[in-house]
Amino acid sequence: MKFKLSFFALFIIATITNAQTRKASTGSDDRAFWVKTLYRISYPVIHELANETLKKNMPLEKGLGYGLNVTKVTYLEALGRTMAGLAPWLALPDDESAEGKLRKTMRTELLKGLANSVNPESPDYMNYRTEGQPIVDAAYVAHAFLRAPKALWEPLDDLTKKRFIEEFKALRTRSGAYNNWLLFAGLTEGFLLSIGEQYDPARVQFSINKMKEWYVGDSWYSDGDKFSMDYYNSYVIHPMLVDLLKVLVEKKKASQADYDMAVKRMARHSEFLERLISPEGTYPAFGRSITYRMAAFQALAQTALMEKLPEQVSPAQVRCGLTKIMHNMFDGNQNFDDKGWLVLGFNGHQPLIADTYTSTGSLYLTTLGFLDLGLPANHKFWTDAPAPWTSVKAWKGEAVKKDYKVEY
Repeated sequence: MKFKLSFFALFIIATITNAQTRKASTGSDDRAFWVKTLYRISYPVIHELANETLKKNMPLEKGLGYGLNVTKVTYLEALGRTMAGLAPWLALPDDESAEGKLRKTMRTELLKGLANSVNPESPDYMNYRTEGQPIVDAAYVAHAFLRAPKALWEPLDDLTKKRFIEEFKALRTRSGAYNNWLLFAGLTEGFLLSIGEQYDPARVQFSINKMKEWYVGDSWYSDGDKFSMDYYNSYVIHPMLVDLLKVLVEKKKASQADYDMAVKRMARHSEFLERLISPEGTYPAFGRSITYRMAAFQALAQTALMEKLPEQVSPAQVRCGLTKIMHNMFDGNQNFDDKGWLVLGFNGHQPLIADTYTSTGSLYLTTLGFLDLGLPANHKFWTDAPAPWTSVKAWKGEAVKKDYKVEY
């Protein structure tokens, strides 16, 4: 039986799509396309979890040589990664637009699904208590709560909040890899600090200290003792470090200077990511975890969301560059199965490029490329006229700012 969107959702998506086709592409058309695409990606996870049928209906596709206990980890992967990208959009206030109605429906279902995910009596109760992988995906759940506390954390009932707190604290029985994983443990503890709960300062401080030690220059962090040329600076390191330091500064546990430096480094990294977008709207598929698709641009998207883009990188060129990539990836059906779930691959079903830790739930990290939907529709990111991104200008022979390393 094919996976079906609700009639209401299909109506709203049709309304948004029709708005796109009536005239030449504008910022509002781009936004409508982003909304339609993010909804298409997220709907199966959120809707099934709300109905307590996620474990029943989500496929369990795995990379070659997969080495984890898939049923113990993939569902929490799907939830945490989906909501971390959705959070800024769901944090926007309700309105009566087609987008606003769709957003409210998804927020309502996600809140219901969150309660199910930590209810031991639910068939969709998720595992935080065993395996190492939940350290990772609990952090994405916590990241979503930090990104949208009023939309996703505060509305939860007291019992559900208590259950999440208990699950997060239960992660302390395990440790993970000696690399970007340190930030996962640190961020979850940082969330507990943010809500006034007992937290583990050692896990927080260790993650911050190691990131400082692993900074190699010009916005690049080594992922552990040895440098890896991949997208983990964007998948994890810059966004989580910045948001963890924000909590610590607010709680007077870190200096403003440390936070400001982390933001400057992320803004510099966003320059690299913007320049990686080819004139055709593609980007190089190198390094680990390229099945995370749009998550490669999380640091760029978050820098734009925070309004911290470098002077020479305009919001419009970021919007246009990311939109072009999204069209290349998601206009067709190559990245979805016949029931609407993401498939293993980069731009199509390419299971041989999946890593030994990649399963269906892992793929939903792609939502992190959509963070800028958290900027309201009247923000200049969406209202400014279309603009060429750097590689378009360079290959057309137009003026382009020279790029030099930074010393911070």
